[in-house]
Amino acid sequence: MKTALWLAASLLLCTAASAAVPSSIDNDDSCDIKVGPAATLLLPYFAVDVSGTTGQTTLFTITNVSHYPQIAHVTLWTDGAYPVLTFNLFLTGYDVQAINLADVLVRGVVAPPNGTASATTPGALSTSSSGNLRASLDCSANPGQLPLSIVRAITNALTTGQYAPDSCIGAGNIHALAIGYATIDVVASCTARSPADPAYYTNDLLFDNVLIADYQQIGAYPGDRLPGAFDAAGNPMVHIRAVPEGGGAGSSVATALPYTFYDRYTPSGTRTIDRRQPLPSAFAARFIRGGTSAFATNFTIWREGFGKGSCADATASARMPVGEFICFDEHENASVFDSPLCGTCHPNQPMLPAASSNEESNNSFFPPEYGADVGGWMYLNLNNGGSTTYSVTHEVNGVPVPTNGRTSLSPAGSTTTVGPRPSQNWVTISLFGGIGVNQLTAELDAAPLANGCSASVAVNGGVAPGPPIGPAGGVFVCPPGTTLTNGTTALCTGTNVNPNP
Repeated sequence: MKTALWLAASLLLCTAASAAVPSSIDNDDSCDIKVGPAATLLLPYFAVDVSGTTGQTTLFTITNVSHYPQIAHVTLWTDGAYPVLTFNLFLTGYDVQAINLADVLVRGVVAPPNGTASATTPGALSTSSSGNLRASLDCSANPGQLPLSIVRAITNALTTGQYAPDSCIGAGNIHALAIGYATIDVVASCTARSPADPAYYTNDLLFDNVLIADYQQIGAYPGDRLPGAFDAAGNPMVHIRAVPEGGGAGSSVATALPYTFYDRYTPSGTRTIDRRQPLPSAFAARFIRGGTSAFATNFTIWREGFGKGSCADATASARMPVGEFICFDEHENASVFDSPLCGTCHPNQPMLPAASSNEESNNSFFPPEYGADVGGWMYLNLNNGGSTTYSVTHEVNGVPVPTNGRTSLSPAGSTTTVGPRPSQNWVTISLFGGIGVNQLTAELDAAPLANGCSASVAVNGGVAPGPPIGPAGGVFVCPPGTTLTNGTTALCTGTNVNPNP
């Protein structure tokens, strides 16, 4: 394991078959997310006990599957989508690096004892440590230990939402554990910049699909119960590819993607510089609850925040509306809360942050089951209503074009968001169960019902007959009224009409 790291010690003082029509015949030219070598990795949620009481922590492992050395740039964000720490991992060809976030957030080190420099000898099948011509790989001066004052400032932001170095109050929510999410990008050099910095896109971000990763939540447990016999849950990270891949930092290459993962952060004048796949907004998630085996389910949800990462943006991103949750039991009965996007907010309708994990049977967040079944599935439309900062396709000469965030209710009680695009989201499912003395935990991704290039999904609103929910259907290329980031509409020829009668 050969790792050099830069710790930002200055503290930042579509359905499965649905895809954008590619600009080539390359089958990877798609909006569909798969587990495969990627340019960006998303750890959708982490939780670390910084008090040392329960030992809960999140581990993740990053692997470089290419023979060239790479720099993996890690950014830790609060659950209000506010960046509080960056560090870099130097990976030789075919290298792998495991990180325990308790080491970072409690002990102040990333790769104990202090990591190694980029001058380390690569393996026999790897190129030299200077063999990647797209990257400046001198990371030898990176510090390996965070000062205690920095560790305290970071953990305070992740537990109380107060970030002293930036005088930010409201960077996230208050909770006992250090909670947030992480992004990991392939970059050109070891810097302290985060994706919220415009210079990150012109100087740092690369487009090589070479990283894979997984994570484990140690001490995972249902909802807000005390940790018990459940040991861990693990899953692949979200693998987000650059489409098309390749090119140096600051390169601007046309992509068929109508939106991108970092779309809202890209700087004015170069809004199309990113080409990472966007994530979807609607999911189907299985759950189990109750019964003789004490079944329980957590839905862990990552959501795209508002704005470009300022403190004011974080305050808004710490409590965002959801489009709709509908709960189906095993007898096909449905229950639903009204949606704030319908203008009739149910008192129990949740306002969820950018990163959260909640037990499915916690009815203050999710609709209750109609009957007493021990299982079913949840429909989650996590669109937060959209924002004019989300897309270059609603910007003229660098100025956002105002759009109405919602339409009025139709006679059927439905509404569609008419903002630039739906917000991006990701959902994982943690299933808990006990059989005798054996305790089991399983982690899996929820099934997207659309992809990141699909249009906003109509909100049922709990009024029958509302619009049907289900797969987006067909091959949807461009949501209404948009153009591709390459400035054309020539590829916008698909349909989102389900071909079934």
